[in-house]
Amino acid sequence: MAGSEFAVRPPHPSLRWLVTRYIGYRQQDVRLPVHRGLPSRHVTLNISLAGPVRMIAMPRPDQAPTSARALAGGLHTAPVLIAQDRDQCGIQLELNPLGTRALLGLPAAELSGYVVDLADLGPGRLATLPERLADAPGWRRRFAILDEVLRAESAGVAAPAPEIDWAWRRLCAARGLLRVDALAAEVGWSRRHFGERFRRELGLPPKQAARVLRFERAGELLRRHGRLDLAELAVTSGFYDQAHLTNEWRALAGCSPGAWIAEELPELSFDQETAGTAAADSTV
Repeated sequence: MAGSEFAVRPPHPSLRWLVTRYIGYRQQDVRLPVHRGLPSRHVTLNISLAGPVRMIAMPRPDQAPTSARALAGGLHTAPVLIAQDRDQCGIQLELNPLGTRALLGLPAAELSGYVVDLADLGPGRLATLPERLADAPGWRRRFAILDEVLRAESAGVAAPAPEIDWAWRRLCAARGLLRVDALAAEVGWSRRHFGERFRRELGLPPKQAARVLRFERAGELLRRHGRLDLAELAVTSGFYDQAHLTNEWRALAGCSPGAWIAEELPELSFDQETAGTAAADSTV
């Protein structure tokens, strides 16, 4: 893509239980008109340094499309469709869902499936970020402003319940390949109590969260390695078989793996018609 610039940095060490990383981007001559925001382990904060971010389809069918300079999206099990301008610039923050109480003033469960204007969430310091970041002279200064504001916003806030924090970290480390009853037993709770507490904090039941993590793993492998046999990718990512992978991809991404690759990774030259077979020519 012509004129693409990315800057990636972890936050200040005191924030790393709240934020995984900052991703700054500047892109020119963007050809893909609509980008799919896929389900992942993160609550996402997207701050535009140019025009508003335009969401044209939401994960929940009961939420109308919206646009804003800064948007927060909770954990979700369906794609967000984002209209792309030819030239765009902004910063994306990957938030630990267990840190949204500290940063956004509400649990991740209240954001689950929704994308909302950051200005509607309440924290005044965060609402000023689009203007402050747009006026800053470069990525280093912008990331320093994020450190400053987020550290002030989260100062003195208690950490989440240790059992849920531990279980979420354990599930993420296993890429979703853990049984819910085993996790509950390790925490020392009944499966029902564990599931209720987990969903109350993150917004997704443990089984759905594990589903998202397996899907996320498959997407990461495709981006990292490019040409992969889909049957092998399915097994590596924790799916039963290639058909299971394809069905989950349609549910969570809103399209087949081949359609997504054609949109986001067109250089892979993937034949969608053979995506559902295990033949030798079904590699991507």
